[in-house]
Amino acid sequence: LIMFIDTRLPLCTSPIGVQIRLAGSGSTRCSGRVEVYYNDTWGTVCDDDWDFNNAKVVCRQLGCDTAPSAPQSAHFGEGTGPIWLDNVDCSGSERSLSECQHGGFGRHDCGHNEDAGVVCSGEICLQIRLAGSGSTQCSGRVEIYYNDTWGTVCGDSWDLNDADVVCRELGCNTTQDAPQSAHFGQGSGQIWLHNVGCSGGERSISECLNGGFGTHNCGNSQDATVDCLGKKTVFLDKCSGRVEIYYNDTWGTVCDDSWDLNDAKVVCRELRCGMALGAPKSAHFGQGSGPIWLDDVDCSASERFLSDCQHRGFGTHNCRHSQDAGVVCSEMHLGSKIRLAGSGSTRCSGRVEIYYNGAWGTVCDDSWDLNDATVVCRQLNCGTALSATESAHFGQGTGQIWLDDVACSGSERSLSECRHRGFGTHDCGHGEDASVVCSGEKTFLFMRFCFFS
Repeated sequence: LIMFIDTRLPLCTSPIGVQIRLAGSGSTRCSGRVEVYYNDTWGTVCDDDWDFNNAKVVCRQLGCDTAPSAPQSAHFGEGTGPIWLDNVDCSGSERSLSECQHGGFGRHDCGHNEDAGVVCSGEICLQIRLAGSGSTQCSGRVEIYYNDTWGTVCGDSWDLNDADVVCRELGCNTTQDAPQSAHFGQGSGQIWLHNVGCSGGERSISECLNGGFGTHNCGNSQDATVDCLGKKTVFLDKCSGRVEIYYNDTWGTVCDDSWDLNDAKVVCRELRCGMALGAPKSAHFGQGSGPIWLDDVDCSASERFLSDCQHRGFGTHNCRHSQDAGVVCSEMHLGSKIRLAGSGSTRCSGRVEIYYNGAWGTVCDDSWDLNDATVVCRQLNCGTALSATESAHFGQGTGQIWLDDVACSGSERSLSECRHRGFGTHDCGHGEDASVVCSGEKTFLFMRFCFFS
């Protein structure tokens, strides 16, 4: 069905917060067919009046560099579904496509053979630092470098999840606090980010939702800060391996005297590596070198950090490196990828799929409930969980079934923190694939940028 513009209607601007993406054959993160998310559906943009200024705004909004071209005529292939925008008219200075004039959502005289595209010259890369009065390497005012200028982050919506990501990105330990209101003093100049929305599982703030560069309603009195607990003090290789402690500017090992699963649980939790599956002894992962920092470690399993557990004191031991302690955790990383898929799925409802060991797989619905769905919805920034549907409600998946008997309390920040049987261990078929229906996504624009340490 083709809809025609009533030329008597004035041009309008779209609401703030409309998301965009690039898709199609041959697309990359910074080139492709322009698609707009509106009314819970992705749709395309007609190429009538599509020009370099429009493409420039799209590239800026997506965190990509200058647009060298604005291809028309479905250069990246024809899209499907609605054509949301036509006669888009940007001056080139707008910060998002939502600020440009157009004929109104769904009003067009186009077919998908006229889908508009962009080719941007590349991804913009940012640096991140902590600054301000009393700041240290792991605490201070959060600042990012963009467009040749250091600027701050607004504290609106800033929370422990956001701070956790910054601490992790800077190589610091878990967040102790996420103060707002310029706790480390006010910055100056630009405020680059606003309404940052991390789930806490991202490996970089570049993976978090935000309101777009330079778009804010804040003053520097609201500058966001972090207070991390210091440089990482526990190390493992990919969530299993020999446990090493950083103390007195030196990495050292842990003696396996009294080492048990409770101790391993604390290590896995501290590193956000899921459940502890084993607590091997006798240098199972090879002998370390240098100091042996801890001996006779005695955790109850409820401690937040290994340093909170009882032990003989740093450097006090009667061990050799042949007794180095190790752990085996269930996960590769808290930030394991998760997505919703299947027939009739949207960004915030669908079949739950996990990316593990280089492949996407599903979750079995045994014991699946609203607590589990709550964690998935939170991790995806999709609001509250409305239902935890079972029996392949959104269609059966294919390939691996990665998780079974998932048991979340509902407070976890990632599905990887919940109890389960272990990756790939299940007694299910895809007719039991689990799914969720969430209330809806936050109205932040998605923007990604890379980080050089």
